[in-house]
Amino acid sequence: MVMDLAGKIPEEVIEQIRTQSDIVDVISEYMQLTKRGRNWFGLCPFHGEQTPSFSVSTDKQIFHCFGCGAGGNAITFVMDIEGISFPDAVVKLGERVGIHLDVEPSFPGGTKKISKAEERMKEAHAFAADFFHHLLLNTEDGEEPLNYLLERGFTRELIESNNIGWSLPSFDALTILLERKGYNLQEIAESGLIIQREGEERYFDRFRGRIMFPIRDENGKIIAFSGRILSSNGEEAKYLNSPESPIFQKSEVLYNLDKARTSIRKNRQVVLMEGFMDVLAANSVGVMNVVATMGTSLTNQHITKLKRLVEQITICYDGDNAGFDAAKRAAQLLHTERMKVNIAVLPEKLDPDEYIHTLGGQAFKEQILEKPHAYIAFMMMHARRNKNFQFENDTLQYIQEVLEQLVGRSSPVERDLYIRQLSNETNISEEAIYAQFRKLEANQVRSAKVEMPTQIPSMPVTQQQKPMDAAERAERLLLAHMLHNIDVVDRVLRSEQKEPFVRDAYMAVFVRLVGFYEEYGHPDYQRFVEILDDAELRKIVMEAALVERDPDQAEAEVMDSIRQLQKYRIEQEIYQKMHESKEAEKMHEYARALEIAQQIIHLRKSLSAI
Repeated sequence: MVMDLAGKIPEEVIEQIRTQSDIVDVISEYMQLTKRGRNWFGLCPFHGEQTPSFSVSTDKQIFHCFGCGAGGNAITFVMDIEGISFPDAVVKLGERVGIHLDVEPSFPGGTKKISKAEERMKEAHAFAADFFHHLLLNTEDGEEPLNYLLERGFTRELIESNNIGWSLPSFDALTILLERKGYNLQEIAESGLIIQREGEERYFDRFRGRIMFPIRDENGKIIAFSGRILSSNGEEAKYLNSPESPIFQKSEVLYNLDKARTSIRKNRQVVLMEGFMDVLAANSVGVMNVVATMGTSLTNQHITKLKRLVEQITICYDGDNAGFDAAKRAAQLLHTERMKVNIAVLPEKLDPDEYIHTLGGQAFKEQILEKPHAYIAFMMMHARRNKNFQFENDTLQYIQEVLEQLVGRSSPVERDLYIRQLSNETNISEEAIYAQFRKLEANQVRSAKVEMPTQIPSMPVTQQQKPMDAAERAERLLLAHMLHNIDVVDRVLRSEQKEPFVRDAYMAVFVRLVGFYEEYGHPDYQRFVEILDDAELRKIVMEAALVERDPDQAEAEVMDSIRQLQKYRIEQEIYQKMHESKEAEKMHEYARALEIAQQIIHLRKSLSAI
């Protein structure tokens, strides 16, 4: 399907795509939703929160966050969550429902304010990935690395679906191509794809003679690479990764999240690994709900992304000591965030990639992923390591570490189960262990009471918003009527008061709404919110669109709102005049002070007349 003569997407096509894109299905691809009554709820992806305040209405086909005010429909959600423009969001949703649009991508767009430089960096990475991929699959230079991958268990389908490639040993093969394509080499060097010679204006390739694994962001855009050398002589690192750059921050990237999102939603759980090779190995045996951190520990940014998608997570790290310790740290962070955490433990110091290639995918699924350890069971296993219960200190330390995990985090059943296990392992009576547990529990309660006064101010502010004053309520209600009735806008435009709102943001919405009605001629707040390029203005529109109006009292509500705003303006003017009068008296300008006093009397008379 192509554009109309003006190069715009036809309105009927936009309507068709919006109608066929069920908002619950669209949003569920990005975050976890739970049905409560007629609506669906989840953790808002646009601000941090612990309690779900993000609501999705199937009936109205809109979303709204009661915490931050974000709102819109399926199209504006995709605009905001991916940081793309309206046409790009329509194209993306169109592809999803089988409607293909011939639209050139338009950058930047949306709320993330991606710079043009960053978009060019991503374009250069996409170009480089296609070049590397071509070299691997279609040239003699790529035969050896391709055979290596096939021998390692990579299928051709896996290679193609992940755009795996090969970089030539040449010093500047990619650099020359990028320069010919018109890219600014200094800009591309900032992205880490090439390197500038020290003290010179010359550049060379960062990756040379390596199997190239693209790293994608959660929207599927390539933002970095990891290159593996074929045979290491000990002088070069086995893996060479892109440095951090304006488009690649390791603390935010989860490898494979873009591809795993659908499977995570279907399975209602995610498997977290340490390396992208582990993820690819898991994918090769049909485990698709897998993501990995990029050479960094699990961060709060990672957890926020995972928490919006799913509640249950299985950690599957390397089986060596470092992997064990990393799994413990990650499990504690996730447990603190109230996620349901299991830990899949690998034997004999194997990593997932090695286990799959040694024992096969079936064994990996059945013996590892389907038999994980519960959080406390794993913490006990970790605490037991390198301890000898013949030594008193080791025994006491083990009991202390386990009880600290149980206090405040376990159910009575779990408590009973694990204390009985502790007793059997250490030959200490259950009564003695329970006594120690109660002592720790009492200490925790006392500590909480002492800390409580300092914790009160840090309660979530999104749930305790400042009450709206009369003028703010009037503005919202007046805009609500304008969004549903074009006659209200016409009346204001014919009146003496050409600026009906007192806040600049509301006036900005009003000006755009006037333009919208001039073009479309009828109310349609969903279409109106789509044409707004500012996320804050979209919030204002959606909040007003959801205000309860009384259709039988529409005239009275509009007039009352206008009167309230007129009163507010006069009250503000009186306040300003009183300030000016005091300043005049300070400067001994008594004639001016008297003149201002008379103006105040006149304003108060007009106020009482409204």
